[in-house]
Amino acid sequence: MKDCIVIGGGAAGLSAGLTLGRARRSTLVVDAGRQSNLAASGLGGLLGHDGRPPAAYYAAARAELAAYPSAEVLHGDVTGAERHDDGTFEVPLPGGRRERARALVLAPGMDYRYPPLPGLAERWGGDVFHCPFCHGWETRDRPTAVLASGPVGVHGALNLRAWTDDVTLLTNGVALSGTERDRLAAGRVRWDERPVAALTGDGPRLGAVTFTGGGELAVTALLVKAFLHQRSTLARDLGATVTWSHDHLGVEAITVDPMCRTGIPGLFAAGDAATSVPPSAAAAVASGHLAGASAAVYLSAGY
Repeated sequence: MKDCIVIGGGAAGLSAGLTLGRARRSTLVVDAGRQSNLAASGLGGLLGHDGRPPAAYYAAARAELAAYPSAEVLHGDVTGAERHDDGTFEVPLPGGRRERARALVLAPGMDYRYPPLPGLAERWGGDVFHCPFCHGWETRDRPTAVLASGPVGVHGALNLRAWTDDVTLLTNGVALSGTERDRLAAGRVRWDERPVAALTGDGPRLGAVTFTGGGELAVTALLVKAFLHQRSTLARDLGATVTWSHDHLGVEAITVDPMCRTGIPGLFAAGDAATSVPPSAAAAVASGHLAGASAAVYLSAGY
């Protein structure tokens, strides 16, 4: 019987594992290796690791966990979990292995879904991004477009003015209201309501956005509204509440309290999968630490 199993080996899951390992709780972290930020060239805004390649960061984090005999990292995918009547959790693992634990932390990350435009996927995480706090510095002072509509698009375009004076909002065929146009004009942001057809450029570099009716806009950076969806049904299967946020984040998140508790005894959630703030590696590390500490306190109550 493990004290805790952590599902997910990204920033949140490894942070939770480290916290539990240091608390001398037997902990298994299961990592499927699908961290969302692996496409980025560097981590932006993570104190002590600013600009570090994500793969190198995760390798260093796993090495830190290896120093604690109570913590183990297993590579593999978890597709199911069960909570027994005695409050323990059972998790089937790759190779037929099954483990039981007194607590479970869900930190599987999220599925980032963006518009299926030709030329977008191969530039995702570089010249095409969804978080200005993670990538805005790297694209500063460049001609930049924002692909979004409605209040989300207006908010994103105005926010980008902190990084560049050359911002154009692309609404992809959605008409702006008079109020929205007034706000953009006051913020010195241009707009274009034509439907977008594709992204073009030299290799992974973005050079322009083309429109369905012809013509193009020369830009070298693009902020795209992405929606975050749960990667699995684990949270719902275990009885946790998952809600959809329709604000500017657009996140299908596991509902947790300030200590990352889901309301199901022994079940905690952290990272992008349980975010109520803009997702980032820094926020994931913090929530993973809270989830690990909260799980350790929960375990202490049972001695």
